[in-house]
Amino acid sequence: MSGRWYGPGTVAVVVVLGMTGACGTPSERRDGVTAQVTRFERALDAGQRGRLCAALAPATREELEQSAKRRCARAIGEQSLPSAGAVRRVDVYGEQARVVLDRDTVFLAHFPTGWKVTAAGCRPRPQRPYQCELKGG
Repeated sequence: MSGRWYGPGTVAVVVVLGMTGACGTPSERRDGVTAQVTRFERALDAGQRGRLCAALAPATREELEQSAKRRCARAIGEQSLPSAGAVRRVDVYGEQARVVLDRDTVFLAHFPTGWKVTAAGCRPRPQRPYQCELKGG
């Protein structure tokens, strides 16, 4: 599966969305994002495919299933997602977030049911957008 690029256009959208509002203080939102990424990474390390799929945003799960032509629980196991390591930075912009870990960058969006992973296995590239192994459509 080819990777998605997240770049300057994404940042502009994220900033605009951030100005439209989100619930909770900045600290509460960062804590919620960090907790979700931690759960996602623990599920990844433990091979808990059902929990990984439950953590995905709807469009990300749909893209994964369509690209792999398999149900999420089988398809997620075929992804080359790194063991990410410790959280180094959390950026929250309204309903969007980016978490930089030791060996991965994960993007999330806030839904009525909480924070969901929109992209993972993302690598920054100098002067170019991120390239992600797992991403939404």
